[in-house]
Amino acid sequence: MPTILTVETPGRAAVDVTRQVEGVISTSPARSGVAHLFIQHTSASLAIQENADPDVMRDLIDWLDRTAPENGPYRHDAEGPDDMPAHLKAAMTATSLSIPFADGRLLMGTWQGIYVLEHRRAPHKRRVVVTLTPEI
Repeated sequence: MPTILTVETPGRAAVDVTRQVEGVISTSPARSGVAHLFIQHTSASLAIQENADPDVMRDLIDWLDRTAPENGPYRHDAEGPDDMPAHLKAAMTATSLSIPFADGRLLMGTWQGIYVLEHRRAPHKRRVVVTLTPEI
């Protein structure tokens, strides 16, 4: 049965959700397998990135802002000037991730964390579906 995490974002930012995902794994009877994450939105996304230096995520968000600026020549602006750039940023990043786990822990590198990338200016509540596929 999937678990749906609700992630509150402060607006354009990267929110570390590693501990919430680890919490899902730690309460599962499956001791090893693959955790699959899927974000149910088109203007937010997921990333695995360095979790030691917050400047990494700030630089990533700044790069996405330069790559898909709000002042672009977009047709879609139904929800404001950050609407289409948010969709472009989500398209450039990921809407799903697969991460192996064993002994009830994610098998990520020392400096890796899982992030929800909020591409809109306003705060949102984002939903991330976590499905665990046990190793057979």
